[in-house]
Amino acid sequence: MKKIRKYIYLIILIILAFLANCFNNMVLAKTGKNEESTEEKIRKYENIVFLGDSITDYYPIDEIYGDLPIINSGISGYKTTDILPRLEEMVYRYNPTSIYLLIGTNDLIQNKEEDKEQAIENIKEILKKITEKKKKAKIYVESIYPINTNLDKTKDMVGKRENETIMEVNEEIKKYCKENKYEYIDMYSELTDSDGNFSKEYTNDGLHPNDLGYAKITRILLPYIYGIK
Repeated sequence: MKKIRKYIYLIILIILAFLANCFNNMVLAKTGKNEESTEEKIRKYENIVFLGDSITDYYPIDEIYGDLPIINSGISGYKTTDILPRLEEMVYRYNPTSIYLLIGTNDLIQNKEEDKEQAIENIKEILKKITEKKKKAKIYVESIYPINTNLDKTKDMVGKRENETIMEVNEEIKKYCKENKYEYIDMYSELTDSDGNFSKEYTNDGLHPNDLGYAKITRILLPYIYGIK
């Protein structure tokens, strides 16, 4: 059953990649029918920025989305404190029309209360700064993903992170997004198993998504990227 499920998800991933490429070709075909220059037309669709840490960095965007104009601005090991002073180089210079933010898990590696509170405030500050600089950009905020300590025997990956703390941060960010009209995407509950851990179906090391995990994530994100959700 597990092998069958794995093959099903791989087929889904292939189909998603195919649809993403078809969508991009349709967009480019449409832009060829007006009087704007090619560069101006394409720039309208070169502005999707994925911003975050290693989970974003390892996301095989080129393989999955093909020619869709998505910029991977994820850097392995980054915390909220790393992104805040680098918004110009990681976001603004791409003139984004939409941004997908996924950050915070590395802030929680020691599971300290002060780190949790700081992560919440920093995420809010990141959103404020992007909004001030790019007023017309649509901002999507992904919940911090769950972890699974059972899959990380040496604790090299997960560290002292706890799902309870992650959920607390997610709840605060969800509330903030609702109050300030940011689009919040609850990826956390989509990736957990019946015990509330990052499902071993979607992760191998308890922290980063595996191929099936990224397929699941892509399936959830595509409606937002296409603007149909």
